[in-house]
Amino acid sequence: MAFLFDIKRYSINDGPGVRVTVFFKGCPLACKWCHNPESISFKTEKLYNRSKCIGCGTCVKACPEGALTLTKEHGIVTDLSKCKLHGQCALVCPTKAIEMSGRDYTTKEVMKTIIRETNIMDSSGGGVTFSGGEPMMYPAALKELLIACGAEGIHRAIDTAGYVKQSIFEEITPFTELYLYDLKHIDSKIHKAYTGVPNEPILENLKWVASSGTEYYVRIPLVKGVNTGDENIKATVEFLLSLKRKPAIVGLLPYHNIASAKYDKLGRLYDADGMSEPGKKELAHILEMFKSNGLNTLIGG
Repeated sequence: MAFLFDIKRYSINDGPGVRVTVFFKGCPLACKWCHNPESISFKTEKLYNRSKCIGCGTCVKACPEGALTLTKEHGIVTDLSKCKLHGQCALVCPTKAIEMSGRDYTTKEVMKTIIRETNIMDSSGGGVTFSGGEPMMYPAALKELLIACGAEGIHRAIDTAGYVKQSIFEEITPFTELYLYDLKHIDSKIHKAYTGVPNEPILENLKWVASSGTEYYVRIPLVKGVNTGDENIKATVEFLLSLKRKPAIVGLLPYHNIASAKYDKLGRLYDADGMSEPGKKELAHILEMFKSNGLNTLIGG
């Protein structure tokens, strides 16, 4: 079983061509800028969109635990001590103001969605990308899906933050055509401050991927106030140049805060904590620092 929170069709930002992106739920990192906050927890979660709620009270009546209350000030309020996350409220909500994030899928279920898109994937040079969360946290389910896609001749990519045992890379790589490898910050202390984990295993695993022969892209979220300074960019360039093989593409991904609404749906506060989007001149400068050192670099990707 694969524990997922979404399967996105017609994706154009998760590898070459038009792709199906399969999102595993659960991640060992908790990046402060995460644009999919529902991907972090390894448990099912409930999202509530107050703006969609029409106050009908259908969900209140449907909840077997009596965990929901309809209020004038906050709309639907959930008593977390009672809620068992069965999802009856989401099933009956007429406006989809309540949604459940995270459930088990069989390989057959996932493949049924993927195979529907083979024509557009084939014509565009696309395929399937397994993302998250962190798909490498579920090696058995991931491997089964990779093998099933391989049997259908579908191009396979994995989007990973790399914070897993190297043995998992060794197990998964024979069934993978492309890695999309996230690189947040070269300084381990700063990396831990913003993601919750040190970066040594991530850098070691990237060295292994670079020596494996499998194609890989490096993707760097650019967050002003965190990792856009010249010192970090220079150190990042030097690290990438030290690898056995350079990445096929370095994708620079400018920070944005459009995910703040998702935090609200989860009942969490979004704290930008000094983070902001880099300006055009800063982006151009960073892009040139990579390109001038012979790295195939683009904004996005």
